[in-house]
Amino acid sequence: MLPKILEWFGVLTAIAYSMLVASNTGNEVLGFALLFISAIAIAVWAFLCKHYGMLLLQFFYAAAGIVGVLRWL
Repeated sequence: MLPKILEWFGVLTAIAYSMLVASNTGNEVLGFALLFISAIAIAVWAFLCKHYGMLLLQFFYAAAGIVGVLRWL
């Protein structure tokens, strides 16, 4: 049950991130924070389900979230 929750939580937060950043409404910091949260959730899901390629990708998404937040502050 936990893997499904992590998967869908990660997907939904990634969708919210994408919409916030694309909307160009001044919510970029929140959007990049959601990207980071999404990456962590999906990374845990990938680890639990042994999807190691996806796990590696999430490290880069998490890094992008951190860079995005720092650049917009």
